[in-house]
Amino acid sequence: MEQHEHKTSVEIDNDKVWAILAYIFFPIPLFVKNRSAFLNYHINQGIIFLIVGIIGSILIGWIPVLGWLFNLAMIVLFIIGIMNVSKKKKTPLPIIGGMFNFIKKS
Repeated sequence: MEQHEHKTSVEIDNDKVWAILAYIFFPIPLFVKNRSAFLNYHINQGIIFLIVGIIGSILIGWIPVLGWLFNLAMIVLFIIGIMNVSKKKKTPLPIIGGMFNFIKKS
C-alpha cells in the first residue's frame, strides 16, 4: 500500500507544472497522456475558474466598483489554486470550486 501512495506522490510531482498550467490556460494539460487524478482535478478547477471569469467579466466586469472587486476575487482564487497545486492538495476553490465536474476524476 505504501508503494501505491509513493507512486501517487511521484505522479503528482510530475504533474505539478501541468496542473499550474490548468489555471493559466486549461486546454494545454488536456493533451497530456496518462493524466493522474490530481491533474484531472486541477484541470476541472481551471475550467470552472475560466468559465466564472468569463461570465463574471461579461455580467459585472464593466461596473466600476463591482468589476474591480470581481477581478480582485479572481486573482485571489487564482493564487489559491496555484497554492493548492504546490501543496499537492485536491481542495476545491472557495465558492466556485464545487460548481461543476467537467473532467472525470478517475
